[in-house]
This record gives sequence, structure tokens and C-alpha cells, in this order.
Amino acid sequence: QVQLVESGGGLVQTGGSLRLSCAASGRTVSSYYMGWFRQAPGKEREFVAAISWSVGLTAYADSVKGRFTISRDNAKKTVYLQMNSLKPEDTAVYYCAAIRSLVVLTPLGVDYWGKGTLVTVSS
Repeated sequence: QVQLVESGGGLVQTGGSLRLSCAASGRTVSSYYMGWFRQAPGKEREFVAAISWSVGLTAYADSVKGRFTISRDNAKKTVYLQMNSLKPEDTAVYYCAAIRSLVVLTPLGVDYWGKGTLVTVSS
């Protein structure tokens, strides 16, 4: 079992920044890639970013490249998502995810989800 707890969401103006955190625990957590997905109202859940615990290999959705940065702290087993230059279209519930492979970066490739944290970007 893997447990994921997100924090750091909130309300921010266009152009602002937020940092999300995901505290991960569980016996098998190190065997997963860690990532973030998001779901806006009325839309499907979509991939945002992912990272490997070991060498820090990363992947990003095109929509966030250059604005968002994913990182991890292996000692704390925590994953971060630094979000800069936020836009209203970034408004969504952001979910931390334990991902089986960087080849399948869709919800089907996720074994565990956090409960989500809401990010609202005002225009």
C-alpha cells in the first residue's frame, strides 16, 4: 500500500506562483514513479508532471513545460510541484499519483492517488 497526502493548494492571481507538496509513505513507494495529475471542472483528469525517485528523471505535459518544475526529496519521501506563471486554465484539483511507468502517463497507469488539492487561478 502507498499513501499520498497533498498540500499547498490555494487561490492565486494570474502570473503568480504556488508550490504543491506530496508526502508519500508505504512499503512499496520507492518502486513507483511519482507524479501530478489535474482535473478541471467538466474535464478529464490529465497528466501534469512525473519524476523518478532514483535519478530524478522527469516528464512534463506540453501545457506546463517551462512553467512548472517537479522535484523530490528522497530523505523526506516528498515530491514537489513548483508552479510559476500560473494561468486561469491551470485552475483544477491537483492529484499526487504513484505511477507504474513513465511510458504510460495517463490515469490508467496510476496505482495510487492522493485526495487532491484545489488550485484556483483568478484572472
